[in-house]
Amino acid sequence: MEENNTYNPVPFDPKAYAAEQRAKDPEFKVAYDSLEDEFSALAALLEARGKAGLTQAEIASRMGVSQPVVARIESSLGSQSHSPSLHTLRRYAQACGMKLVIQMVREEE
Repeated sequence: MEENNTYNPVPFDPKAYAAEQRAKDPEFKVAYDSLEDEFSALAALLEARGKAGLTQAEIASRMGVSQPVVARIESSLGSQSHSPSLHTLRRYAQACGMKLVIQMVREEE
C-alpha cells in the first residue's frame, strides 16, 4: 500500500465563515456581535505592534514583563477571559511608541 504524504491544506476564510454564520444563525450573530469591542481592541494591539515592527518579546522587554504576559494580554482580548487594565494598555501603547486613545462614537442604527 502506497502512502500519500502530500500536504493539502483546507482553505478557510474566517471572515467569510463568520459572515455566513451571522446571516443564517441568530444566536451566532448575537454572540459574535457581543465580541465586537474585544475584536477591535485586539486588532488595534496587533496593528500597533505590527506598525512598530516589534515582536511580543520586544514589547515585553520594553514593558518590563515577560513575553508570556504580552501573549496573555493579546489573547485575553479575543477570549474575554480577563480584560487588561487601562494602565496595561497604556504601557503596551508606549512600548510600541504610541499613545493610547479611547474614543466613543454614536451607535449605528
